[in-house]
Amino acid sequence: MVIIRAENTEDRDAIHRVVELAFGGRSEADLVDALRENASPYISLVATLDEHVVGHIFFSPVTIETERETLAEMGLAPMAVLPEYQNQGIGSQLVREGLRECARLGHDIVVVLGHPKFYPRFGFEPASLKGLRSEYDVRDEVFMVVELREGALAGRGGLVKYHPEFGKA
Repeated sequence: MVIIRAENTEDRDAIHRVVELAFGGRSEADLVDALRENASPYISLVATLDEHVVGHIFFSPVTIETERETLAEMGLAPMAVLPEYQNQGIGSQLVREGLRECARLGHDIVVVLGHPKFYPRFGFEPASLKGLRSEYDVRDEVFMVVELREGALAGRGGLVKYHPEFGKA
């Protein structure tokens, strides 16, 4: 049975390995390490099977600069599952639990730069439909947002900025 829980210090090497193998390189794994050290608050969850880390999801702060205010919300990135455990629902469990934790901590909005066929099942939609744009030049269908509280973005379109560590990745 897969268990989703908060990461602990002993999980860090395993998380690095999972992210590296899932993405086929070190960039995203190094990004997680850098965000863990420099971004706050963050949410880092692992999926374990027989006490072995097989998946990981990370949420870090983003800002949404509107005409009237700057909102402090969360960005989902990255999410990784070991290749041999992909397509078994583990990533979906991580996303659902991560979104619940974001809401529990008082966040109303989560953005993701991700696969347009995967994230909509969790309520994500193109961010442009809510008046949001990314600081990065990305295709419209891959930059998505979900409101954890209905109406959280009403009249609040603007520019989404990620933690500076993303620019170094």
